[in-house]
Amino acid sequence: MTERPNIIFIMADDHASKAISAYGYGINKTPNIDRLANEGARLDHCYVTNSICTPSRAAILTGTYNHVNCVTTLDTPINSRLPNVAKHLQSNGYQTAIIGKWHLGEGKEHEPSGFDFWSVLPGQGDYFDPHFIQMGEEIEAEGYATDIITDKSLTWLKSLDQGKPFFLMCHHKAPHREWEPNPKYRDLFADEIAIPDTFNDDYKNRAKAAAAAKMRIKDDITYDDLGLVQPEGGSEIGERARRKSNRRKIPNPSNVSDIRLIDKHTGEIFQFNTPEEFHNFKYQRYLQRYLATIASIDDSVGEILQFLDDNNLAENTIVVYTSDQGFFLSDHGWFDKRLMCEESLQMPMLVRYPAAVAAGSTSDDMIVNVDVAQTVLDLCGIEAPDHVQGRSFASVLQGDTPEDWPTSMYYRYWMHRDGSHLCPAHYGVGTRTHKLICYYNDPLDQLGANGPADPIEWELFDLVADPLEVNNVWGDPAYQAITVELLHELARLQTQVGDKPFPDATAVGHG
Repeated sequence: MTERPNIIFIMADDHASKAISAYGYGINKTPNIDRLANEGARLDHCYVTNSICTPSRAAILTGTYNHVNCVTTLDTPINSRLPNVAKHLQSNGYQTAIIGKWHLGEGKEHEPSGFDFWSVLPGQGDYFDPHFIQMGEEIEAEGYATDIITDKSLTWLKSLDQGKPFFLMCHHKAPHREWEPNPKYRDLFADEIAIPDTFNDDYKNRAKAAAAAKMRIKDDITYDDLGLVQPEGGSEIGERARRKSNRRKIPNPSNVSDIRLIDKHTGEIFQFNTPEEFHNFKYQRYLQRYLATIASIDDSVGEILQFLDDNNLAENTIVVYTSDQGFFLSDHGWFDKRLMCEESLQMPMLVRYPAAVAAGSTSDDMIVNVDVAQTVLDLCGIEAPDHVQGRSFASVLQGDTPEDWPTSMYYRYWMHRDGSHLCPAHYGVGTRTHKLICYYNDPLDQLGANGPADPIEWELFDLVADPLEVNNVWGDPAYQAITVELLHELARLQTQVGDKPFPDATAVGHG
């Protein structure tokens, strides 16, 4: 047994903390994922610095903010020559692999580097019979993606030199849209799931971003999303889901009597008497499919933990479970992510390391995805290079939070008015009590961002008085002092991480 710890980093795609039973929301059960919390640490305030897949993955891998690693949008692939956490571990004697979702570009310039073995899904990948790019060659695997990724991971673990430590990144496609469950779990959620308090959010007193976002359960979910047959036709059956797409959104008419939806697996027909009944159907169907894909991930985590137990590796292996960002589970009426709301911002973070992390511990300290690389290297006794911007939260995991630990975090979403969701470009600062957001509303020539540019808008939320973030208090005289404080903190964080604010944005309003 080596003294240096092994690391298994398990990451799902779009897995909201609310959909992990260890976080206490009660909408599903994830006993194997919960094991990590019960036998390790649960971090309750882990945040992304850019809530979309590609930039978040780049931040995790490199330990740098997106303006530094240049992966700012879904359309900006990573440069394979960049240093990353796998390369640092590899150069220090670790056996390294990444299996599953990559989503950082294909081809020599963008393929995984720093890994002894890699087998990754091109693009988003498919749930069934997915293609993989494995060490530069494309192959097809039969079966369900989560099961295949698990089997590939276990096969690699079984092949290793027992005298050397290992680093495995096991990256699941699920529960990414279109939420296709393993057939054995299609009917797992038969009972109705409670609707969030903000499901019928009217977006009053907010920046235009909330109302403009195209990710509403009522208006923007597609036939494919809900496992329904899409009828033949054009705009009469629903608007396009995205540009140049044949997938259509399910219409949302005021008169639902003519709506007739068909389950693509069973042929069951669904009809509705009222709009409320129709909206509830969409919500229930969405959550049922989303949660059913997570059941397979939980199985996967169980198999990996069993392997560690069977091979006496559990004590000296760090197991991390996380997601590349949060996700709206119909909060504010939305699915997807992108906006700087808590549901989108918070990523789950569970860490089991029996040798150093107390079982059943929790932390309210604020950490960000940029901190992950530094933390992994620190736990492995490897000094991080100077370019790494994150800070190790190893001491936080061990219950010894430094006095100067950050109490605020910086966020920036660059992909202005993307072709599907129309979320505006924005940045902001978050603390445990308040959140200040600047919608600078300009594509700034970023790949995948679109015009037009719009006037700057601001939002301020009191997270203590308004934890659901429905009351924008920007401009309220009662919040003058905290507004000035947060404007200064935003400027300080931008300077600290080396980001350039949008011209004149920080001069607007109370600054």
